[in-house]
Amino acid sequence: MLRCLARPLVPPAPLVSTPSLLLSATLRFFASQRSASDATADDIQAARRWLEKLDPDTIPKAICDLSFSRSSGPGGQNVNKVNSKATLKLEVSKLLAHVPGLLHRPIRSSRYYAPRSDSIIIQADDSRKQNDNTHSCFAKLHNLIVEAGREALPGQTSAEQSRRVKNLQKAENEHRLHAKKMHSSKKSTRRASGNSD
Repeated sequence: MLRCLARPLVPPAPLVSTPSLLLSATLRFFASQRSASDATADDIQAARRWLEKLDPDTIPKAICDLSFSRSSGPGGQNVNKVNSKATLKLEVSKLLAHVPGLLHRPIRSSRYYAPRSDSIIIQADDSRKQNDNTHSCFAKLHNLIVEAGREALPGQTSAEQSRRVKNLQKAENEHRLHAKKMHSSKKSTRRASGNSD
């Protein structure tokens, strides 16, 4: 006869040992999940102003770790002799300290985000020159932040577009009221003549 050995159920060990660490990790997670729908108009305007001032040269170089290696890109024999490939590594926590909160989530979902190291890693080997590849890395980082802004912030409506939408809504409302009046007069004509629906 087979005997089943039953093991007592043991709950899995918690990922974070102390309640205060668990609470702070949870709060950080929910703070990073903040979206434009939760934000105030002032937050959105502040983020837009910040993005307008941003360019590849205004990104603080001190928070970035830049390294160079041999390239596999264009350059013939030069790629075997010179460390021209640029790799920009940036801890996300350092970057997010400089970026408006609305952009945090899209930055973490970027294709350059490396979850294991919690870093943004960007490489460039388009040019034979270190300097050009370095500039290309910062340009890609700038594009990443701008794309995060496009994803996170609602689009701005111009005054002309607002006027056009109001006119379309007004025309639609007039058309709807006209259709209701026509339907009502048709029903009243049927009632007056004694016909039913």
